[in-house]
Amino acid sequence: MVCCLRSIILDRQNWWEHLESDLIQPLDAVWIPIGLPGFAGGKKGRWREVLDGRFGVDGWRLSHLVRGEVVPKAAAILEYEAGYRSFLRKNRPLVEFLITACGNVYDDNITNVYDHQYAQPHTETNHYQDISVRRVIAELIDDPAWPEVTATPVETAPLIDLNDGQTHLLPRAAGFRGRYLLQIREPDSPGYFLNPAVVPIHDPELITTLPNRREWYHREGCAHLSVEAFWQMSKILEVRYSRFLALKNGREDPLNDL
Repeated sequence: MVCCLRSIILDRQNWWEHLESDLIQPLDAVWIPIGLPGFAGGKKGRWREVLDGRFGVDGWRLSHLVRGEVVPKAAAILEYEAGYRSFLRKNRPLVEFLITACGNVYDDNITNVYDHQYAQPHTETNHYQDISVRRVIAELIDDPAWPEVTATPVETAPLIDLNDGQTHLLPRAAGFRGRYLLQIREPDSPGYFLNPAVVPIHDPELITTLPNRREWYHREGCAHLSVEAFWQMSKILEVRYSRFLALKNGREDPLNDL
C-alpha cells in the first residue's frame, strides 16, 4: 500500500510563511549584511525614506565592519577620529596654522561649527572631518608635549571665511585663537589639506577595497588608503532577516534605488 502525504505549496518565496510563529519569531532578531551602500552625501534623507519604506524604521541600520567585527557607527567613528589624531600629531606646522590663523573649521555649511557630536540626524549631509579636527586640537591643550596649543576663551567671535571674505559671528573652537574660518571640503576649498580623502588611515588593518567600486574619494588624496575610504568601504547595511525575507523577489537587489 502506498501512503500519500498531503503536500503544500512551498517554495523559496514563501517557505517562512508556512512555519509556526514561534519558529519564525527568532529571525526577527537576526541581522544580516545585505551590501555596501557607499557614499550617501546629499542622499542621506532619501536613503532613510527608501529604507524605512522597505524594511521599516526599526528594520535596518548602518554598521561598519572593523577588524573582522561588525560594530555600530559610534565605535567605527573612533577609528575615523584616530586617523585625524595620528595625522595632526605628525604635522606640527599644520597644527600651528590651525591654532594661529583659524578660529573654527567647517565642512559644507558654517552651521557645522555648532555640532560637537558625530550623530547628526538633523543634518542634510553628515560632516565628520571638522568635528574630528576640533576634538583633536582640544585634546592637545592638555598635552604637555604641545605647549603651543593653549586654552582659548569660550566666546562668539567675528570670523572671516577664507572662501569668500564674509565675516560671521560664530563660536571659537577650543585651542583656535585665529580670526579666520576654514572650510574643509573640495580640492579648491582652503582647508583641503584636511579633507578625509587626503588624511591617511592610521592602521593598515583598516585598509580595504572593493573591485570596480570607484567613488569620489578614490580619485583624490590617498584614494583607498584614506580615512574617507575606510569609512565608506567599511560601511554595511544590515537588516532584520525577517524583513529581508519579506522582500521576496526583491532579495536579489535589496539596495535598489538608493
